[in-house]
Amino acid sequence: MTSERHPYLEHPAPLAFAHRGGAADGIENTAAAFRRAADAGYRYFETDVHASADGRLVAFHDATLDRLTDAGGRLAELPWSEIRRARVAGREPLPLFEELLEAFPEARWNVDIKAEAALGPLVELIRATDSFDRVCVGSFSEARAARAHRLGGPRLATSYGVRGVIGLRLRSYGIPAALRAGAVCAQVPESQGGIRVVDRRFVREAHARGLQVHVWTVNEPERMAALLDLGVDGIMTDHIETLRTVLNERGAWA
Repeated sequence: MTSERHPYLEHPAPLAFAHRGGAADGIENTAAAFRRAADAGYRYFETDVHASADGRLVAFHDATLDRLTDAGGRLAELPWSEIRRARVAGREPLPLFEELLEAFPEARWNVDIKAEAALGPLVELIRATDSFDRVCVGSFSEARAARAHRLGGPRLATSYGVRGVIGLRLRSYGIPAALRAGAVCAQVPESQGGIRVVDRRFVREAHARGLQVHVWTVNEPERMAALLDLGVDGIMTDHIETLRTVLNERGAWA
């Protein structure tokens, strides 16, 4: 059980996360998207990282450039000198994560490690910039999240991967399940495959273990309100104006 709140979480809850900077208009994971979110008052940003062929840490969701940019190819097979020429929506360059850390010094980052090759460089960057209080590392792979925790040590905030979330869900029903020590939050979808993940029982179990619950990716105001009523600690959204409006109406926009 987490005994005290990690500095990453030292902010009035509920936390409002700009998912990929606010991906609704298609310029996701770009400096322009994060600037827009910062100007709207957001201080928690969600992003993803891949490693280029020459080990540079690129803030980008997909494994390839094809869907979102005017270029093509797998990031893992391209040097940064080529990747940097690609443009999202035909106009916005892809940023390095180190550039985002520098450009938004007040922001806190939730970083999804999309590929194993990005794990080492990410932890090294967090250590080199002393960004332990500003970054929470997650992955769908619980093994990868656990390796990040081992590499980064107790100062590094991590969330549960899929296996950890399943374990927490089982625990909420009183079913014994192993849980990795050291995580500070569970970051989960509202439901998965038609199965409800987040309910009052799940939130209560997480809180009993000192964990926050952050839900992704929630874009409808009715769903946002229902989750807040359950007591979740954070919401990730593509629609940053919608979430800000919902929180403002509840007097919860920090």
